[in-house]
Amino acid sequence: MKELIFCVAIFLFACQQGEIKNTPKTNVESKVVELTFDSIKAINYGADEYGMKKYVMAFLKKGPNRDLDSASAYELQAAHLANIGKMAEAGKLVLAGPFFGNGDLRGIYIFDVTSIEEAKQLTETDPAIQAGSLIMELQEWYGSAALMEVGDIHKTIAKTEI
Repeated sequence: MKELIFCVAIFLFACQQGEIKNTPKTNVESKVVELTFDSIKAINYGADEYGMKKYVMAFLKKGPNRDLDSASAYELQAAHLANIGKMAEAGKLVLAGPFFGNGDLRGIYIFDVTSIEEAKQLTETDPAIQAGSLIMELQEWYGSAALMEVGDIHKTIAKTEI
């Protein structure tokens, strides 16, 4: 509804501007955008009236213990990825991924939880956190409830599992 009101307001403003500037009027074909509200998805995804919800975002940063031999680093990374899969399958982890480059900021998690404390408990299950290879900074975040569908969409476009 907001988008429709906004479009109408812009259209009216543009028409007024055209008359004020004395520019010739042209045939303007406007499209009405029909919003399709899905109350079932809104409820299932925990959306508020704006289609948004609270998440907790975790910023994964380099930890103090990063001097592992290559075999140990590989094993730790495999355990870290398995834990990511476990949290996603439990419906607690909505989104995860690494950042490019080799900076201190290594990646993010977006948790579907109601508190930083609950996210902290989940991050403490991560073997890379337990080993001190990574540390987490947790922050509440307000974003689209549609993120709840990202995992299902991802499964349809990935040829190979991580």
